[in-house]
Amino acid sequence: MAQKLTDRNVKALKPPSGKYKITYDTEVPGFGIRVTKAGVKSFIFNYASQGRERRYTIGTYPAWSVAAAREEAGDLRKYVDRGGDPMADRHARRAEPTVSELSTRYLDEHAKPKKRASSVAGDKFLIDRHINPEIGNLKVSAVAFTDVDRLHRKLSADTPTQANRVLALLSKMFSLSIRWQYRADNPVKGIERNQEAGRKRYLSGDEMQRLIKALNEYPYIQKVRASAEEKAETGQTWKILHREKPMRQRQQACNVVRLLLLTGARKGEALAARWDQFDFAKKTWTKPGATTKQKTDHAVPLSAPALSLLAEIEQTGPYVFPGKDGKPLGEIKHAWASLQKLADLPDVRLHDLRHTYASQLVSAGLSLPIVGALLGHTQAATTARYAHLMDDPLREATERVGAAYEGAVNGGESNVVNLRGR
Repeated sequence: MAQKLTDRNVKALKPPSGKYKITYDTEVPGFGIRVTKAGVKSFIFNYASQGRERRYTIGTYPAWSVAAAREEAGDLRKYVDRGGDPMADRHARRAEPTVSELSTRYLDEHAKPKKRASSVAGDKFLIDRHINPEIGNLKVSAVAFTDVDRLHRKLSADTPTQANRVLALLSKMFSLSIRWQYRADNPVKGIERNQEAGRKRYLSGDEMQRLIKALNEYPYIQKVRASAEEKAETGQTWKILHREKPMRQRQQACNVVRLLLLTGARKGEALAARWDQFDFAKKTWTKPGATTKQKTDHAVPLSAPALSLLAEIEQTGPYVFPGKDGKPLGEIKHAWASLQKLADLPDVRLHDLRHTYASQLVSAGLSLPIVGALLGHTQAATTARYAHLMDDPLREATERVGAAYEGAVNGGESNVVNLRGR
């Protein structure tokens, strides 16, 4: 049965006694309206592809008007005549991964094999907290520039730096999606990142002394609940006791901090340190590529205080700082928070100890390439952030050369200290 479909006659169609009934349109071949026994009316388009009959559902009535559905059917007919297969395309779209599924593949196939555990955890945090809640359900191929830009702007209002981290992560995920043939372009391209002020925090001499003092005191300080009598007398719920022997976990955390101060190592490198990485005869620490940011072995010389620190630590297993179940110590953030309070260093991060180590090297007159080698930098630009700290030793050296020149001009000897050996 066929007739020119109109809104009036479609509205008048009654539910059939059977499962469904289709009324075809006389204007566009294959276009029709299907009415189910429950009274649901859907526009359909029938066509043949590779010798098989296919039925494509356009949409329901009255959400779709007859005119709009007929126009869509006409476009589909043209597409089929050019060799297209709308049903196959729809199935392919449904099979396409979502951003959430892309993020899972990114973590499993890229992040976990190639990045440090802390970096993987950071990526997962950004994915779970910001990316998936906003665009996780979108198909990878459907994500537009505006979707990513909207997310970046939303995050930038409160956390501009974290907004940039999310943008960088999405850029990498979509770059991989191109390689994995999910889409042909990167929707992140062209989005302007927020400006970030470089954070340069070094401990001053006074701050270093306060931190050392805190490291010496913290293992012996114990916070305990005050008795009823003590609370009544002082008004304090807690009191501080000074122990004769240090608490092992606190002492261990303090030794981690000391090693960071003495070597400029990254926190993860220190926590994962094994005794077999240290050569006490050669006075070196060879960090394996698995724990370094540059993914290559990195050997650094150890100072006398660093060697003394290691000598004082009891060797109870393969790890310098053992944790639970035969694994290395996982974290010292709670101990560091206590040390920050004790030393009055609220804005100092553990990573700032690495900056402090580098600043001391540069201020002592060592060249940037040497500092970079000690820190394990693979790019000169990374070390260049400390260049301004060379001003004082460079000026001192320049003054010495100037004094030598004046001595020669005056025909006498200058009182210049020989720079050799510095």
